[in-house]
Amino acid sequence: MNVSIIGGGSWGLALSKVLSDNGHDVLVYDINEKIVQKINDLHLCVQLDEYIPENIKATTNIEEIVNFSDTLLFVVPTKVLRFAINDVKKHLKTKKLFINAAKGIEPETFLRVSEIFNEMIDPKYLKGFVSLSGPSHAEEVIKGMTTVVAASSENEEDGLFVQSLFHNEDYFRVYSSLDLKGAELGGALKNIFALASGLIAGKGLGDNSRAALITRGLVEMEKFYKAYGADARSLMGLTGIGDLVVTCTSVHSRNYQAGFKIGHGKDLEETLNSMTMVVEGIRTCEAAYKYAQQHDLELPIIEAIYNVLFHKMDPNIALKSLLSRKVKSE
Repeated sequence: MNVSIIGGGSWGLALSKVLSDNGHDVLVYDINEKIVQKINDLHLCVQLDEYIPENIKATTNIEEIVNFSDTLLFVVPTKVLRFAINDVKKHLKTKKLFINAAKGIEPETFLRVSEIFNEMIDPKYLKGFVSLSGPSHAEEVIKGMTTVVAASSENEEDGLFVQSLFHNEDYFRVYSSLDLKGAELGGALKNIFALASGLIAGKGLGDNSRAALITRGLVEMEKFYKAYGADARSLMGLTGIGDLVVTCTSVHSRNYQAGFKIGHGKDLEETLNSMTMVVEGIRTCEAAYKYAQQHDLELPIIEAIYNVLFHKMDPNIALKSLLSRKVKSE
């Protein structure tokens, strides 16, 4: 079948390859003409310097991408998501199934991605929404390395459809889930702890501290889930601990890389200027900190990372503040 992809970055093209390998026809939209040209002429993912199947085509024409398929996969940062949705909605004439594969939360509203779609898309054009999430780096997926993710939707039929769309028996296994809220929260919050993990590595600390971070990070995520009304049981799944572990331990993670640079002494502005891709954890940290303040949640790691990012607190002082907290039972 035909699948439209909005976003020609590394993750968008890695998923394009999965779809192509599964026998589907893929059209990718990107605003960057150079990226589109590289896809069409060289069959290349420029961000990863990896070749992609020749039947994957690209365009800068947003109307063409909307008309190409009734299944639209969005792979754009939350910072530009509303702009992308606005461009798409101008050309909607029939119901579409919307899939999101990016991870983040809007700081100004604390809306999840599905809520942004529900807010912006007229119900007569919104067939359904599915989140595709889990421990997955584009660098490995595009090479056909074994990856397992979850297709989460409040509508079981939509989730099963997306599962069948992406699942293959060679390298990309897909589970289905009804816990959309938990999947979206997990995919967003884990980026904060990936920043912290990179910071720890940048300060020269070891595996002990990273293991403690992941463990206590899960505790903070559980508090968040309960306050937000998400099913905390999903923390034990692919979109919870699975995504948290891979993001906190892999150099492929852009959030880990950003934290590493901050740990080495760069401030937030310097770090962002040196990154070639969007660091979602920074925006999510701002949103999570504000939500915690409003709901009286004790989230010391998130608070410490917020102070390092936005108040330029010395990471050594932030670490000291965590270690000097009053001792208590686990």
